[in-house]
Amino acid sequence: MKLQDLANKLFLHTVSCDKGLSKDVSGGYVSDLLSDVLANCAEGSVWITLQKHTNIVAVASLKNLTGIIIVGGRELEEEVLKQAEAKEVTIMTSPMSAFETAGMVYQLLHESKGSEESC
Repeated sequence: MKLQDLANKLFLHTVSCDKGLSKDVSGGYVSDLLSDVLANCAEGSVWITLQKHTNIVAVASLKNLTGIIIVGGRELEEEVLKQAEAKEVTIMTSPMSAFETAGMVYQLLHESKGSEESC
């Protein structure tokens, strides 16, 4: 599934790096601990978090993540958005909780993989 499809279906608001929306999403990971994401989040995943400081951009770039979803309607500071653009990290926001967002991401990815296998 493309990140753009996920963003459209979840009504996510893209706040940085629109060109990353064409990337494939291979999975998802929910965590607010940067060390946990560094240790366990797989490349190509979308990261769901409430963190909104500049270090999220570095982690996403280092792990080659497809994108970050900031939950709970949180807004990011301009410096974070500038760094995300510079490192080509796609960040989207959602008014939903991490629980709701993760459930919907899981369902959409599961359905997407099922439809790919039946082709």
